[in-house]
Amino acid sequence: MEHVFLIAAIWLALAVLSAVIAYHLKISVALVEICVGVGVAALLNALGRGSLPGANDEWIRFLAASGAVLLTFLAGAELEPHVMRKKLKEVSVVGLVSFLAPFLGCSALAYYVLGWDARASLLCGVALSTTSMAVVYAVMIETGLNRTEFGKGLLGSCFVTDLGTVIALGVLFSPFTLRTVVFIAATALVLALLPALSHFLTRVYGGRTAAIRTKWVTFVLFGLGALALWSGSEAVLPAYLAGMVLAEFSSADHAWVRRLRTLTVGFLTPFYFIRAGTLVSMPALLAAPVVFMVLLAGKLLTKVFGLYPVVAAFRRQRNERWFYTLMMSTGLTFGTISALFGLSNGIVTQAQYSFLVAVVIASAVVPTLIASYAFLPSHLLPGAKPKAAAARAEEGLNDEG
Repeated sequence: MEHVFLIAAIWLALAVLSAVIAYHLKISVALVEICVGVGVAALLNALGRGSLPGANDEWIRFLAASGAVLLTFLAGAELEPHVMRKKLKEVSVVGLVSFLAPFLGCSALAYYVLGWDARASLLCGVALSTTSMAVVYAVMIETGLNRTEFGKGLLGSCFVTDLGTVIALGVLFSPFTLRTVVFIAATALVLALLPALSHFLTRVYGGRTAAIRTKWVTFVLFGLGALALWSGSEAVLPAYLAGMVLAEFSSADHAWVRRLRTLTVGFLTPFYFIRAGTLVSMPALLAAPVVFMVLLAGKLLTKVFGLYPVVAAFRRQRNERWFYTLMMSTGLTFGTISALFGLSNGIVTQAQYSFLVAVVIASAVVPTLIASYAFLPSHLLPGAKPKAAAARAEEGLNDEG
């Protein structure tokens, strides 16, 4: 047992180091955890010490999978139903284009230019179609834009994009058998009953029994996850749908969501992101850097050229357009989840997985830095002077066309 505790201490030490680095660099901690995993694995490999201790142990894989499931649930639960209803046209159109443009473009690029097979090319398209809710949400919180109409619309569009990714991952790569029918039927029944049962448990037992809502939600997520894996699908798929269904339930108690987020991000997701980083093959990246550059350019160009004209239909000010477009071009959590799903199921090779994760990491950094430093819509920030806002708006009108 002491060996298990020692391995856990090593992994959590890396998680603490990642949090410190993320704080000073002011970037997503998930991004740093992946990079730390890549760096440690490369160092150990160079020293001939193999991989990070415990990286392939079953209990580490369980903690990592649990982190992915709960993080996916939280991403779905971040949805604000009234915002989605109010800005339905904007978030639907922008989110759909944000998914389809890179999915089609990157799939074609991998198949026709890089020579990947059809399944690997489609997986590439799915992994690079995502928008990072984690990165966008972190930027919204840090700037205060999450409290604005602009920021809420941006988050709603992220949600639609990632929903497209989740559906595509399930439809394209899950085998359709009798087990699939059972999984779909059981999931539909559970999701239909979930809001009413959750409200009932909260009303009767909430505040009287220790953390019954957390136990209830994790029970449902793990049960649906087991059913998904049994059917040949992925455990994160029903988790995202469950988060959507319980979005209104979750928004009623922000304190509970914060506690669940603390458990997830503070303990579970470091195992997922660090392990995802350890699976990246640095020799493969160094042997073919052109592949990395081609895929990164493919993701960013398809996102930008696909999205900017669409965003322009809803946002008139130049900085708002570019900030919106660039933040929608980020990728991280679902891109990593999709790539790891492909590696685990033999859809992509380790070299292809390494390229995908490296591109996902770069796409989380490059658009965020450009958006934050060059196109931040400061006139929308809380506390912005009305005069400055008017000047910005006038500048945007002058930039039309």
